[in-house]
Amino acid sequence: MAIVVVFAGVFGAIIGSFLTVVAHRVPARESIVSPGSACPSCGHELRWRENVPIVSWLVQRGRCANCGAAIGARYPALEGATAVAFALVTAVHGLDPYLALALPLAAVLIVVAVIDFEQQVVPNPIVLVAAVYALPAWAVVDPGMLPEVAIAGAGAFLAFLLMALAYPAGMGMGDVKLAGVMGLYLGLDVVPAFLVAFLTGSVVGIVLIARGGAGERRRGVPFAPFLALGGIVALLVGPELIDLYADRFL
Repeated sequence: MAIVVVFAGVFGAIIGSFLTVVAHRVPARESIVSPGSACPSCGHELRWRENVPIVSWLVQRGRCANCGAAIGARYPALEGATAVAFALVTAVHGLDPYLALALPLAAVLIVVAVIDFEQQVVPNPIVLVAAVYALPAWAVVDPGMLPEVAIAGAGAFLAFLLMALAYPAGMGMGDVKLAGVMGLYLGLDVVPAFLVAFLTGSVVGIVLIARGGAGERRRGVPFAPFLALGGIVALLVGPELIDLYADRFL
């Protein structure tokens, strides 16, 4: 099993390298297929040995091999985060067919969190592709889950839509769509995911307001990163959190 987890981590790093391209190009409405990866400073197209996830950045000390310009740590950080997420999800679920849904969801959550944090937007193409993939994937992996995930997806979308309509400054339509997609993948486990998201978001919001005063009250805080955190937690321990709640309060 350890070998499988290591392989999942390596695969996650490769996917993370692709996600760095997605995070940069999708918000700019550029192709994620061509041209190839290049230095943002000099345009030097990266050779394969300069594009090995995490390793190339470390070997080159975070600089372009051609012009020496600094390359941001966000690239290896995103690759590393995806590698860790893939390894943890695989360690929890093993070689289960559900990985065909869990790993894509983890990738979507990570890249959407990065984009929303940096640019305060949740790109429609990413959530649309994720939504279109979910139900056919469940039909292959576990058709019996289709009613639950369909209800969870619709319920999550409607609940967040009502919150967005009631308080537009605190919830965007991107968050509404992402919530619906999470329901399609997580089913009932989306409940603890949202609980984690709201708890962590509230704590961070209170801290920012306490530090920044009235200025922070007017400045919006991207919510997709908190949804992403909740989604990853649900992928790892969602059923256990539901059981814990049921044991304590039901």
